[in-house]
Amino acid sequence: MKILWNDQIVEESEVKIDTEDRGYQFGDGLYEVIRIYDGVFYMENEHLDRLWRCAEKVRLQLPFERAEFSQRLHRFAEEVGIKNGRLYFQITRGVAKPRLHNYPDPNIVQPVLTGDIQKVDRPTKQQENGVRCGTVADKRWLHCDIKSISLLGNIMALNEAQEKGYDDAVLVRDGIVTETSASNFWMVKDRTLYTHPDGELILPGIAKIKVRELADQLGLAIAEEPFAVDFLMTADECFKTSSVAEVMPIVEIDGQKIGNGTPGEVTKSLLNAYIQDVEETVTKM
Repeated sequence: MKILWNDQIVEESEVKIDTEDRGYQFGDGLYEVIRIYDGVFYMENEHLDRLWRCAEKVRLQLPFERAEFSQRLHRFAEEVGIKNGRLYFQITRGVAKPRLHNYPDPNIVQPVLTGDIQKVDRPTKQQENGVRCGTVADKRWLHCDIKSISLLGNIMALNEAQEKGYDDAVLVRDGIVTETSASNFWMVKDRTLYTHPDGELILPGIAKIKVRELADQLGLAIAEEPFAVDFLMTADECFKTSSVAEVMPIVEIDGQKIGNGTPGEVTKSLLNAYIQDVEETVTKM
């Protein structure tokens, strides 16, 4: 498998990660996942906006200009040749010796970039049938708006939900629904979309940006406000959004059917609009 390694494209076996890389030791780094459809990077600008925004928050000086980095990613995709998949890349703060907690001098320690592209198909079966979720206490840190490679809290929550027989976790902090283990969470009540507002408690999703636009086009109201679990359990429909899952119906939470236990009409209309937007974007490129 080909790997993007800093400014090189190499075989996976050639990549060497130093044991004192701060990503390896501290989870000190950022990542992004960009969906590729028919060779087109979907919502690339929004992904790069978030990368630069997160880098500023953690004081990570990116070792490239934005235009050059975009060209590097596209050159990598062309060489790999996968037309439908997902591009994953991460940037750690780099290799600093000796191991110290404080940020190293950015003039001395250079960030390390790695990335890969893997084939991913649309999760059609899950989108048609929906997924089942269980509520799990949100015990993550208070900078969930930063797309950090340190995802242990998310992994623990997902594992807890799956041990209970669910597909995913709906995270709850102090009685308030935040998001799922790796996606933004939405509920529908009386044709109004409810979702937690952006801020430090959730990751501002890229698919969430698109769903806002599509909801407006479909004449659906959006209430971006905190809501409690009790209100969630009265939902007509629920779904989650991410670049890979797109719009994914949730048909059951904690063993209780949402609506009639099948993907709802609002959710399906948003999914269809999302797919149409992807197709139109690919056609324009």
